[in-house]
Amino acid sequence: MKQTTVMITGASKGLGKALTLAFAKEGARLAICSRSSESLQELKEQVERMGAEVLAVTADISKSRDVERFIALTEEKFGHIDVLINNASILGPSPMPLLLDYPEDDFAEVLFVNAVSPFLVTRRVIPGMLERNQGSIINVTSEAGHTGYAGWGAYGVSKFAVEGLTQTWADELCETNVRINMVDPGEMDTEMHRLAVPDCDYPLAKPEDVVPIFLFLASDQSQGITGQRFEAQGEEAI
Repeated sequence: MKQTTVMITGASKGLGKALTLAFAKEGARLAICSRSSESLQELKEQVERMGAEVLAVTADISKSRDVERFIALTEEKFGHIDVLINNASILGPSPMPLLLDYPEDDFAEVLFVNAVSPFLVTRRVIPGMLERNQGSIINVTSEAGHTGYAGWGAYGVSKFAVEGLTQTWADELCETNVRINMVDPGEMDTEMHRLAVPDCDYPLAKPEDVVPIFLFLASDQSQGITGQRFEAQGEEAI
């Protein structure tokens, strides 16, 4: 993993932060972004203390201009991108309303951030991967994007879109060495989960507990694996 350039969106907290620290520990070069400047800067300093190279860019990846700036700065600093992890997402209103009551503007925002944004970032990153005929893209999905659950509203719908996006792109890239997979991290002890399930009374995994499958999919060990869906809390063989 040393000298591998790993790009992670939504990196300032939760799973994104855990992934950033895990890849830094492995010696990867990190390009991370978040809309939260303060927490992103704190993470950057933590990564640098670990001895890893890191580029931290405050960016809203639902905006094409920010996507272009983030990726251009990454390519300028590191030359290319080996691994892309589309992690950034939002929950929407909390508590989550039923679809019948879901505000139209909020619904559109959740779908745009969670589904359109990974499309924008991936579309911009893939040409460089195709030029080198190698690369790994990992999309973060959810159980709510695999089975419809009442009350998970736009978030669940957006993750269904992510799963379709992953499978479609995997088929389009099947004759190349650019692979794209998706990971369901499962329920975790994060701020988003606390907003989604405020009355949760059962134990939850920590974000750092689910990183092994991401490390595997980013590594050469996963060559030839594409279009697959992994459950991070169920992949005992990884």
